[in-house]
Amino acid sequence: MKDGTSRYVDTLLGRDKEFNRINKITEKIIGCAFKVSNTLGTGFLEKVYENSLAIELSKHKLHVERQKPIDVFYEKEVVGSFFADLLVEDEILIELKHARNLDPAHKAQCLNYLRATDLRLCLLINFGKPKIEIKRISN
Repeated sequence: MKDGTSRYVDTLLGRDKEFNRINKITEKIIGCAFKVSNTLGTGFLEKVYENSLAIELSKHKLHVERQKPIDVFYEKEVVGSFFADLLVEDEILIELKHARNLDPAHKAQCLNYLRATDLRLCLLINFGKPKIEIKRISN
């Protein structure tokens, strides 16, 4: 039987492994987003970037779902729904934008998605500038 200290250390090590795994996936996503941005540049519709990023992520052996439907519940009843642009490895939401600037409403959208899904991470990616913008939003 483990003492309290051993269980605590095991818990921390488990969290570190999970953190490292999520970080590795996030690094792959960011690398793929930069490749798409460098290849396409700016000016296309969000859907073009979504499709291109999904292709690139799949090439890197990441499981990707496009336009993933997600229900919003209130007291166990569906009260609305939304479609996440991309869901990677069933853990990381990606919200794509093609905007001059990211604004607080974009971040709020990501936070709402995270609350509705109980996921912990959303990458907000803006292809609307010559240099891609990526914000990491966590719940």
